[in-house]
Amino acid sequence: MMKKNLKTQNIIQLLIALVIILIINYISSNAYFRLDLTSDKRYTLSEVTHEILDSLDDLVYIEIYLDGEMPIGFQRMQKSIHELMDEFRIVAGSDIQYQFKNPSQSSSESERNTMYQDLYERGLDPTNVKDRDEEGGLAEKILFPGAIITYKNREVPVNLLLNNPGLSAEINLNNSIQSLEYEFVDAIRKITSEQRKKIAFVEGQGELDEYKTGDITRSLNEYYDIDRVTIKDYINILDPYDAVIIAGPTEEYTEKSKFIVDQYIMNGGKVLWFIESIHVSMDSLSVTGSTFALMNEVNLSDQLFKYGVRVNPNIIQDIQCAIIPVNTAVGGSQPQFAPAPWLYFPLLNGLNNNPITKNLNMIKSEFPSVLDTVGNNVEVKKQVILTSSYSSKVLNIPLLVSLREVSEQPDPSTFVMPNNPIAVIMEGNFESVFKNRLIDKYIDGFQFEYKEKSQPTKMIVVSDADIIRNDIRQRADGIFITPLGYDRYTKQTYGNKEFVMNAVHYLVDESGILDMRSREFKLRLLDKTKIQNEKTRWQVINSVLPVLFIIAFAFLVTYLRKRKYTQ
Repeated sequence: MMKKNLKTQNIIQLLIALVIILIINYISSNAYFRLDLTSDKRYTLSEVTHEILDSLDDLVYIEIYLDGEMPIGFQRMQKSIHELMDEFRIVAGSDIQYQFKNPSQSSSESERNTMYQDLYERGLDPTNVKDRDEEGGLAEKILFPGAIITYKNREVPVNLLLNNPGLSAEINLNNSIQSLEYEFVDAIRKITSEQRKKIAFVEGQGELDEYKTGDITRSLNEYYDIDRVTIKDYINILDPYDAVIIAGPTEEYTEKSKFIVDQYIMNGGKVLWFIESIHVSMDSLSVTGSTFALMNEVNLSDQLFKYGVRVNPNIIQDIQCAIIPVNTAVGGSQPQFAPAPWLYFPLLNGLNNNPITKNLNMIKSEFPSVLDTVGNNVEVKKQVILTSSYSSKVLNIPLLVSLREVSEQPDPSTFVMPNNPIAVIMEGNFESVFKNRLIDKYIDGFQFEYKEKSQPTKMIVVSDADIIRNDIRQRADGIFITPLGYDRYTKQTYGNKEFVMNAVHYLVDESGILDMRSREFKLRLLDKTKIQNEKTRWQVINSVLPVLFIIAFAFLVTYLRKRKYTQ
């Protein structure tokens, strides 16, 4: 009887276990639940990413050209991309499809070169990497660390490798991995967006023309509709635009033009200001070897001061600077140009905890001035996002600028004014500069509701318009626009374009997608020197100790069993 009851009890327990397993299996197949136990939450997608992926209405196909034999760092990037794509698929389902491809897969050199050329023309940047082979030699390989995203017969390239020359390869790779979610989501948003916001470049006061802002206009046009607007006549001409860019005016603003910009801001408009307080003629400098730095008065000082910032009439010199070619030949002989550091062209540092400037390459400037935050409006928050280096100083104008200065060795003891502000973000409720002033003559009878205090809005002020200006060259086939930030003397591209793009995104985008650039993953790198010195020791520990442990465990189990059953 007892045996029968025990048998029945076992059957019941088995059935209960089977039912529990079936219930758990059903719940797990219909309910999704995961825990991200990493301290930096690297496997948790942002809310913005969820919103963008949830809104997909068609297939987004992603070709990732990072496969095959690669250095360890790029293998780590590949693994991170694979994990990110799997996270995307969990949210978007079948609307996200991806594939890894090896552009160097073909054994034919001509086929590989054809593939390389095709990827380059489609917008992916190649990089040459060197890695040690098994025999200790160096092997060089071309990689295209990027992706092509396709959606409804449209495609967009995504370059994933951040390359800041001032950082090590490991840190650049880690920064690139930190930015993966932002880069992919930003590209998906760009290619799937049907409603585009509008940006205006202001004209009429000697601002940089469409050629000198041609490269940034072309890049912004991938996201926004871009216009060029003259503001002298119509009081509400800026109303249709989500943001305006004032890039380097050289002529005085009329009071009516200032009023138009002021009321645009009071109604919640965003402005990216590039305002220079001094003027230096580079043409005179290149022809005569010297020129004077003079005041560039454009009648905006009182307006900016009212909003909370002052552009000082001075010039920053910085030991951390770009180079210029200087003729070192004796007079009358064949010119011989040699590169020389030019202290008036500082390479600026970006604040690393702000999404606009985080992980950016240094930004090239020309004759920047110091910005001061002023005023006591507690409703306006201010943050400096671009500064000179630790080794800089400030010169007041008028000032003679001469190419002879390149032959003089700078005295480090005089460069004792560090981290001078050059770009500032201001956010909040601004007061109108026309408060308590007669405005009827600006309205001209037009039905208009004047506001003396703004809605919550934001603006960015930069004290150097050359940051947004690209070089142009006259050629037989027309004007050639040089990429913004590209230095044709060093063949290096600085972070100017990324800075301006991020600044505009910050002003216009309300989804918070740019905040993903602030995510930071801790870099846990192995000490290569320690690995080399202690290689044998750890090989022995990892190969011998597990075997000894298993043997000891076997002896212990045998001993305990023998003792138990002997008794």
